[in-house]
Formats: sequence, C-alpha cells, structure tokens
Amino acid sequence: MADALPDLNLPPCDFTIREDGGKAMIFDPIRRKYVRLTPEEWVRQHFVQYLVQDLGTPPALVAIEGGFTYQGMTRRADVVVHDRRGQPLLLVECKAPSVEVRQATFDQVARYNKVVRARYLVVTNGQVHYACLLDREQHTYRFLDDLPPYDEL
Repeated sequence: MADALPDLNLPPCDFTIREDGGKAMIFDPIRRKYVRLTPEEWVRQHFVQYLVQDLGTPPALVAIEGGFTYQGMTRRADVVVHDRRGQPLLLVECKAPSVEVRQATFDQVARYNKVVRARYLVVTNGQVHYACLLDREQHTYRFLDDLPPYDEL
C-alpha cells in the first residue's frame, strides 16, 4: 500500500495504515479517524506532522479540510493553522507529488486566503515547498527559505 507512495522531501513519519474494502486508509491523528490514502493525503499527513513534530505547532490548533464559502461555493482548505486566539495564521495547499506546483496553485491558495485571511501561505507537493509571509498593510509578500517554529509565526 504505502510502498507505492513516493518518499517526500519532508521528515519521515510513522503512520498507521490499513486496508478497508480494498482501499488503503491512513489514520489522521488530527481528525482522529482513518481517511483514504491518496497521494495528496500522503503529502498532507507528512506536512501536518512536520508542523507538529518539527515546528512545535499545537495539534489542537490545526484544522484539516476545513470548509468555507468562496464566491457562493463551498471550498475546503487542506490545512489551516490557527493562533492561540483561534485566528487563522497559516494556510497550506497540498498537491500530490506528481502534480507540479505552478502559478495556478498559488492563485488557488491566494483566492482561498481572501476568505481565510492567514498571514502565512504554503503550497507543497511533498517534493517542493513554497512559503510566504503576507504584509496586508503594504499589500506585499515575501517568500521564506523556511517556515519558522510555531511560536515565531
């Protein structure tokens, strides 16, 4: 099952994976349930664990596939990290490793962020990651070499 999924440019993690009805399922510790193990989910689970284990993000402040309305349509944000007051701080858009991160990916996360209003944006396919910090007052953004630890966001 997971053997067919590629290694990612993220720290390795131990996941609980099982088969259910012929489909691979991975246990999501944030949602506390098994979810279908797709290539995008593989990236999402690794990136969330990177946020929690390596950057010190409190798991209780992470929302996965949270719904919101954009232009009258329901959308889902892959990952939203909140600050300690419950305000969105970081918005992450995950793609499958085989999907090239292109301008359309940045456009998608920027559209979603018109509603979410996070200060940090990340797009990743598990192989390449782009992070930026938004300055709403100056209407600018700055790409980051690395995401800072949670307490420095």
